[in-house]
Amino acid sequence: MENKRVLVAMSGGVDSSVAVKLLQSQGFECAGATMRLYSNDDIGQKASKTCCTLDDTTDAKLAALKLGIEHYVFNMSDDFSKLVIRHFVDSYLCGKTPNPCIECNKYLKFGSFLKRAELLGYDLIATGHYAVREFDENSGRWLLKRSPDMGKDQSYVLYNMTQYELAHTLFPCGAMSKPEIRDIALENELVNANKPDSQDICFIPDGDYAAFIERAAGTQPCGDIVLTDGTKLGTHNGLIRYTIGQRKGLGVSYSEPLFVAAKDIESNTLILGRGDEIFSDSLVAQNCNFIKIDKLTEPLHCKVQTRYHQNPSDCVISPLDDNRVLCEFDKPHRAVSKGQAAVFYDGDYVLGGGEIA
Repeated sequence: MENKRVLVAMSGGVDSSVAVKLLQSQGFECAGATMRLYSNDDIGQKASKTCCTLDDTTDAKLAALKLGIEHYVFNMSDDFSKLVIRHFVDSYLCGKTPNPCIECNKYLKFGSFLKRAELLGYDLIATGHYAVREFDENSGRWLLKRSPDMGKDQSYVLYNMTQYELAHTLFPCGAMSKPEIRDIALENELVNANKPDSQDICFIPDGDYAAFIERAAGTQPCGDIVLTDGTKLGTHNGLIRYTIGQRKGLGVSYSEPLFVAAKDIESNTLILGRGDEIFSDSLVAQNCNFIKIDKLTEPLHCKVQTRYHQNPSDCVISPLDDNRVLCEFDKPHRAVSKGQAAVFYDGDYVLGGGEIA
């Protein structure tokens, strides 16, 4: 077997630990490595149910010991602060709704981690992501496919992967279900067999995005809440506290349900609309990366997701200049948010994606 030495990104969770066991059963020589992205104190947490904390590093070390493999710890806190946390804060201040998992995957898990693995002499890396990679003999390209467990599928946050990264990455858990993974962990007496899944955004304590951003950037100013026709309804407590499509917690009363339709950063105004006013016919995605094809050269009918774990919608994508794509929905699409990812699918295969501009 070629490329037998694999460095597994061990987060301390059950998926990446079982990934090691699965690879060992296939004859791979494995070691594990955990990325230290921050400490609990750095993000104002005393205890955590998220990944990449000190407790998770300990869990990863114990799992590696049980599995009989060497374990490394990579300190990536400076890069994580600059490339993920800073991007997250700045995006919110600009009125966007970012997905930091995408940035972390792009720059750290499949960027810096792969480079360090190669420097240490490993042929491949592996993660516990729920996604499937395949090689297409006809096109000569590596493909990224949804996990059969749609509830756990993580292909959406992996759309930025390059051909080189896919060629050097394994997803041992990708075609399995969570119960199957936990059963393997229990059978092998791994310490994290029953550990709860981590939350989506690892560095936000209790999901309070606004408090985190204000600790980083200062208290955000209040401003007007208006209808789409300009009628003033009240005062908001800082635009970072609102997302497109939000209905609850708006702080105003009206004769019919209202939703966040837009955020005007220049005038610091929150714009609310009725249900039919938060649908879009199209979007533009920027900084696009394609996987199934080399690049988009002509209009293509496919499906799109504009949020994680969202039902895909039919659309037509067309190439624009500056690595941008125009996505036109077959039916009006609800709550398109700048900063989120638009990920395009051909059936279960990831065509590519980009940031909603």
